[in-house]
Amino acid sequence: MGTTAVIIAAGKGQRTRQDIPKQFINVRDKPILIYTLENFQKHPEVENIVVVCLDGWQDILRAYARQYNIDKLKKIVNGGSTVQESLRNGVFALEDICSENDVVIIHDGIRPLVEDAVLSDVIATCRKHGNGVTSLPYNEQIFKRKDDVSTDEYIPRETLRRVSTPQAYKFGKLHWAYKTAFEKEIGIYGSSYTNTMMVDLGETLYFAAGSERNIKITTVEDIELFKAFLSLKRDEWLK
Repeated sequence: MGTTAVIIAAGKGQRTRQDIPKQFINVRDKPILIYTLENFQKHPEVENIVVVCLDGWQDILRAYARQYNIDKLKKIVNGGSTVQESLRNGVFALEDICSENDVVIIHDGIRPLVEDAVLSDVIATCRKHGNGVTSLPYNEQIFKRKDDVSTDEYIPRETLRRVSTPQAYKFGKLHWAYKTAFEKEIGIYGSSYTNTMMVDLGETLYFAAGSERNIKITTVEDIELFKAFLSLKRDEWLK
């Protein structure tokens, strides 16, 4: 049962207001996307990496992969006009790489701090249950909007989990899901992602371990937070 990672790096990064896509912004002389890929390169259970890349940046990505020895990179796939189209393109590109029961990890290229333990747990959860989604508890109170200025209803935070990437699915089920979703136009619009699409198709998801370090870089402030994490050294007395 092999393991392949599909890394989504097809966004234009407009919210960072920079001249280049955020996944290619250099932090300490290294592109953010390369930090992400290095985590999968070094993980012993990950055999192949496929990157869904923003059009026009494929050759640059190949050059970076050679420079930083990302030799697990097997394919670079063109992104789509939406996140779900990009994900579908990445999944369909695995047809000659993956078999039915292989594990496919889906991860955002702009989450560069994913840890070995998180990857290991999402893979193990997928092998046990057929899928695994990285999750964390909510530590804030969540209120529903009554209107633009008020609320009178909250959601007990004990009933909630925050779900992000990495997510892992058996290839056969994942391929079926994207084929079905696009044929029937289920779970592919708006903010839909693989996890929400799976639920819309009637699937049950299984929680895997998460980490507060696994930040998503969306704004300039997130880049500063990433730099801070890179400089952080945990005190030895902390458990």
